[in-house]
Amino acid sequence: MDLKEVMAVNLRRIRHGKKLTQEELAHRTGLSVRHIGDIERAKTSATVTVLGQISAVLDVDPRELLAKR
Repeated sequence: MDLKEVMAVNLRRIRHGKKLTQEELAHRTGLSVRHIGDIERAKTSATVTVLGQISAVLDVDPRELLAKR
């Protein structure tokens, strides 16, 4: 599994755990719903800036989004 896929799985798991929709996450991060969806489907890589925005909204260390489990 490449890092894009690892982040996709972790993002979806953490977002669901926080009971947030993609729309809510997009609104809180200032990103588009499409961009969030593309990251969760591993269609695109998140930049370091986007990783920081997402981790801040989810209140997790950015490493949690990139950790292989």
